[in-house]
Parts: sequence; C-alpha cells; structure tokens
Amino acid sequence: MKLATRVERVKPSPTLAITAKAAAMRRDGRDVIGFGAGEPDFDTPENIKNAGINAINEGFTKYTAVGGIDELKDAIIKKLHNDNGLTYERAEIVVSCGAKHTLYNIGQALFDAGDEVIVPAPYWVSYPAFVVLADASPVILETKESEGFKITPDQLRAVITDRTKAIYINSPSNPTGAAYTLAELRALADILVDHGIIAISDDIYEKIVYDGRSFCNIANTRADMQARTIVVNGVSKSYAMTGWRIGYAAGPRDVMGAVTKIQSQNTSNPTSISQMAAVEALTGDQGSIDIMVAEYAKRREFIVGYLNGIQGISCLNPEGAFYVFPNVKGLFGTAHGGKTISNSVDLADYLLDEANVAVVPGIAFGNDNHVRLSYATSMANIEKGMERIARAVMNLQR
Repeated sequence: MKLATRVERVKPSPTLAITAKAAAMRRDGRDVIGFGAGEPDFDTPENIKNAGINAINEGFTKYTAVGGIDELKDAIIKKLHNDNGLTYERAEIVVSCGAKHTLYNIGQALFDAGDEVIVPAPYWVSYPAFVVLADASPVILETKESEGFKITPDQLRAVITDRTKAIYINSPSNPTGAAYTLAELRALADILVDHGIIAISDDIYEKIVYDGRSFCNIANTRADMQARTIVVNGVSKSYAMTGWRIGYAAGPRDVMGAVTKIQSQNTSNPTSISQMAAVEALTGDQGSIDIMVAEYAKRREFIVGYLNGIQGISCLNPEGAFYVFPNVKGLFGTAHGGKTISNSVDLADYLLDEANVAVVPGIAFGNDNHVRLSYATSMANIEKGMERIARAVMNLQR
C-alpha cells in the first residue's frame, strides 16, 4: 500500500523511541535508568485528581464544546491575566488534547506551501514536523552554546526572507533549559513586528524556572506584539498531568477560530473529565508547583555538577525546565569493544547497551554535539545513572 509522501518527510519522535527501547530492556529484566522522557515523576496533586473523580461521579462524561468548556476558558483567561499580564476573551482561547496537539493545529491553521517557519536549534523535536506536515519549510536557526543557546537579533535578521511566516519561541527551552529575559525578547520582537512575522510562544515550562528568575513572554514586550503572538501552554508539566492531555492556545480571534475548525475535524473536544481537572489545576491551590520546582532545583545542581566532573563532558546550568544538554563532543573519537563513538547517536547507543542508561541523542534536537537528559526522575535514579555514565566514559579508549 502506497503511503502519503508527507509520512516519509516526518521522523518518528526519538524521545519516545528511546523510552520504548528502555522499557523493552526492562521487560527483559535489565535495570535501565531512563533520562529520556520529559515527564514529571511526581503524582498529579490530590485536589486535581479529586476534581476529575468528581466529574465522573457527577456524570460530566459527554461531549463538550469543540474548543473547550467555558469554565476552563475562563480559568485560562484569568491565569493569563494574573500571571502574564495578557487580556483575552473566550473567542481567543482554544483548549486541545495537550500542547502538542495545540501546536499541530496551529501549524495547520497558519502554514501553507511556500511559507518558511523559523525553528531555533536546539529545538523540541516536533517543531520541524509540524511545519513539514503543513507543507511549509522549516528554516533551522542554529544558536550557539557560547550565547546560552539563545537567538541573537543579528541571527534572526539573517534568516528572514519575504516568505517567513512565523517563528517558534520556546522559553524555558526543551532541550537546553535556556530562558529569555524580557530585554532579550524585546530585541527579537522589534524585528518580528518590522517584518510582520508571527511568534508562536511555547510556554509549557513557564512555571519551572530557577535562581529567582521571572518568566517572560514575547507578547509582553511591546503593545503591538500580543496581536502577533500565539501563546501556547498546558497543564502537563507544571501540574504533573501529562496523561490528562490538556493544552491550550490564546491568540487572535480569526486564528483561534481556524484552530477550532480544524480541531472539530481531527479530535472534536478534549476529554471532558480532564477539562474539569484542569479548571482545578489553574484555579486551585498552587503549592504543589513550588514543591516540585524546589526538588527539580536540587536535582539540577547535582546532575550539572556531576556531569561537569566527567572528563570529555561539559554542561551549562539550565535556567528553566527539567533538562540538561551536556556537550559530549570531547568523547567523539573514543571507542569500546571495537565500536567508535563518532556522534551523539553512537554515544546514546553505547550508554544504553553498556551502562543501562537511556539518554536522547542531541541530533534529534538539531545539535549532534550534545545529548539530552531529563532530571524529572528521582534523585536515587539520578545518582545511580550518573555513576554508570562516569564508569562507562572511563571505559572508552582513545
């Protein structure tokens, strides 16, 4: 059976592939430490779980409005106003089946063949796929480790053409943990407004920032930027609700109308039960976030310090999210058992096969000199995993 050509242009998610391989090894009895999946190891807070249970008990189990229930839209509007200083109406909000679904729908609503979409690298693995699936062209903008993996104004200007439609801004970033300041975003916003370019601001790690930093959205940078920004967020990371699958977008009414139309044909409404749980997440007690972020901060300190103590590896301190993106180029050219480590895929395979540690090769994020590790796992796992990586690196020979 002949498949559509778009399938050939899209690569499967490497993070999910690594997680699946590690799971298969565990089923075979191997003790694998997984640093692959970006999933909080915390349980969903009790008040949120109870809201979902109450929805079931009260029979709130039917179809809802395609773009989300009014109670959740109102909770999102209140959150965006209180946390981000942004004002929206219900018609400017769409709730979807996770932030990934939200971003896919936005691409379908905005991008056409011939459009170019700027994707800063290192990037979340799905951004280029969203562009390709809409028949547009991703333009990879390679950021530099020496500049904290952040776009500079000169870099941005250099890749803009008359076909540039939009740019993805992910801050804090997956995979690097880089987080932009308001001044850094304002410098980019000035260029985007001058060229009429849309910013798709992926804020899913908004609540997970460290060292007293404040989250900033590019829509806050100037009065005319909100009209050119689509804000994307969700409850998965901040509230340990990955399986509940609730994401949302806020943006211009015409764009949100188009997103709703597309969603009406691909999924209809997000799960009714999850929507009620998300209302509680956004409006209820927020104390669980501080607890999780404090624990992530301890893990970050340990894992960054440990990685920087391994010869051939260097690691920046992430400003947000729960990933480290160490530079492993110093290990390229080493070998073990007749196999040479030439790139990030080789290293990831070596660590999984020889050390029972799962990491994601950096090439999946557009940078082959790095690997990504998630520290959204227990400190016990992190300590054991770091010891295994250190021993495995010591066994590599020049």
